[in-house]
Amino acid sequence: MDISNTVEVPRQSFTRLAVVLFFMEWVRGAFLVAYLPAYALEGGGLSSSIVGIAVSVHYLTDSLIKGFTGYLLDRFSARKVLHGGFALSLVGLLLMATTHDAWVLLAASACLGAGFSPIWIICMSQIREENRAQQSGILYAYWMAGLGLGPVTLNLVMGWGLSISLFIIGLFFAAGWIMAAALTLDDIAPVKRPELTVNQQLAALWDKVKKGGFLVPGMVLQTTAGGILAPFLTSFAVKHVGLSHSQLSIVLLMGGAGVIALLVPMGKWFDHIGGRWFLVIGFGIFSAALFGLTSISSFTGAMGFSLLLGCAYAALLPSWNALMACYIPEDSVGTSWGLLFSIEGLGVVIGPLIGGWLASAGNELLPFQVSASMFGLISVVYLLSPSRLFAPKERSASKSMISSS
Repeated sequence: MDISNTVEVPRQSFTRLAVVLFFMEWVRGAFLVAYLPAYALEGGGLSSSIVGIAVSVHYLTDSLIKGFTGYLLDRFSARKVLHGGFALSLVGLLLMATTHDAWVLLAASACLGAGFSPIWIICMSQIREENRAQQSGILYAYWMAGLGLGPVTLNLVMGWGLSISLFIIGLFFAAGWIMAAALTLDDIAPVKRPELTVNQQLAALWDKVKKGGFLVPGMVLQTTAGGILAPFLTSFAVKHVGLSHSQLSIVLLMGGAGVIALLVPMGKWFDHIGGRWFLVIGFGIFSAALFGLTSISSFTGAMGFSLLLGCAYAALLPSWNALMACYIPEDSVGTSWGLLFSIEGLGVVIGPLIGGWLASAGNELLPFQVSASMFGLISVVYLLSPSRLFAPKERSASKSMISSS
């Protein structure tokens, strides 16, 4: 029996892997959102535009290198690739600690982006197929907790100085690396299989993607729709809704808490019933909530729509990744996940550019309306798509093979 597309990860190892993800995302959030602006403006005397470029370089590097990272994971042990990523990230942190040049700052951001790229591919390629959506929900909960708590925690100690802040980032980074060293990833590597060339792996992935119809193009469309909003969320909340910065923080925390609380239950539910409705209803609610945000002017209304968005997001994340896993070729799990994540990352790069172009017309509601329309379009297209796309034979066969083992 060949279940090479599914790595049997012991529960304890999976939890440790999720904790490693938490520490790495904590460092990412603390670095990009809290430390980097303070470092550039207070410590380095650099302009805010350099900060924006550094953030873009970080995510662009993280997205573009994922395909190559997946290729390495198909040929070397996950343990070696993960530790290599930590080593590259350490170089970025050391550059930040020793220099104050703009180009070095960009290089440090790129090193961190490249160094963080293996963790998600490793996590997704080592989930058990029979409860993929549930375990995806767990990973997303750790991811969101780390990415959200990083800036919050570091802002509390930022008054102590940049050196202390960087030291704390280093402590969390070291904790993640130590936890990674305790993983037994070499013992749970996929079974041996014939080596495939890059062209053969790309051909196998393309063959699977064609069977998925609009699913993969929808991946780019949804990240683009989300990226449109990113640069304008704060200004929209303050100018249009009338929220203070502290109220905005509460609204975001409530929405995030709603996502984290529902990710695992939604994942379990999807594993039980499957199908298209998690995506159709999730994208539909997300679209309606975004349209609703353009018509409110109170803190209470913002709280309500934030929770609604959180519920929709919790339904989308685990079900989306579970469905995408059905179209991953068994002989190139790492490369395929890496390429799909790279494609998904294109929307994060394109979205803010479109959002800026829309906002240049002088209508601050337009980016939200366009984003909501895009999410609504995805919902309608998935509603009208053939049912076979959402319950492919590969998924059912994989489940039956695992249950018989």
